Amino acid sequence: MTGVAIIGAGRLGTSLGRALAKKGHPILWIADRKPAAARESRRIIGQGRVTSDIARAAEAGIIVLAVPDEEIERTARALAKTTAAWRGKVVLHTSGILSSAALAALRSKGAACASFHPVQSFPRKDMPSDHFKDIVIALEGDAAALNTGKRLIRLLGARPYLLRARDKAFFHAACSMASNLFVPLFEMARTLLRGIGIKDAEATKILLPLVAGTLQSVKHFDGADALTGPISRGDAATVEKHLEALRRYPAALRAYQVLGAEALRLARKKGLPPGKFKALKGLMAGE
Repeated sequence: MTGVAIIGAGRLGTSLGRALAKKGHPILWIADRKPAAARESRRIIGQGRVTSDIARAAEAGIIVLAVPDEEIERTARALAKTTAAWRGKVVLHTSGILSSAALAALRSKGAACASFHPVQSFPRKDMPSDHFKDIVIALEGDAAALNTGKRLIRLLGARPYLLRARDKAFFHAACSMASNLFVPLFEMARTLLRGIGIKDAEATKILLPLVAGTLQSVKHFDGADALTGPISRGDAATVEKHLEALRRYPAALRAYQVLGAEALRLARKKGLPPGKFKALKGLMAGE
């Protein structure tokens, strides 16, 4: 089985290395310019040798660049300058936004290159191996690298999804809206409850079951059928009171109006009567 080198001892790289090791795939090197970070990742992964010299990582047959997006092209160019024989090697980077073109320096040396983006969040370096189970890992790149990527993905218990390079930014924006931007939305809701004297711990206990129920609805129904609440019902009086209350929090008011307008589109699809739709549309527009 071809050994893997992980370049970038961060949360994703370490979690990926750990999951692959747990599945029996050998991890040969963990490379990072910060030796302490690499040593910590080695302890978590349970195997591999630590180095701050990326040339050593180039000895592996599969090299994963789990470095920040702005460092991918620079790292690829540095690797291309090593004495490694790149023909027959596979190089994957984990960026959600960049295509495999970011690895052009290595592709020109004969390496098969692809982008390999797990559609999952990694809040810690020591995420359990089943954190990859049933998630999508988006792939784009050279045929040989795609084949290797698919094999690794199936080993992880994840699902491969092939993307075109031109679609990566759109795909990543959708993922960011569903995941990253949910966090400030949830925090905004906690801020509102804080405004009436509810502490964060209690606010979380209040809101989490509601969020969990909504996620179950989204899982089983389309957007229109999953939508509930005053906009779904066409309850303009309640929405008007929401908007009035939120005037103390301008950012939350803007968010409510923008997202409310999208909810209104779904409510119309669900069969909201024209009169109620018109009244709510005016409220969302601040009329």
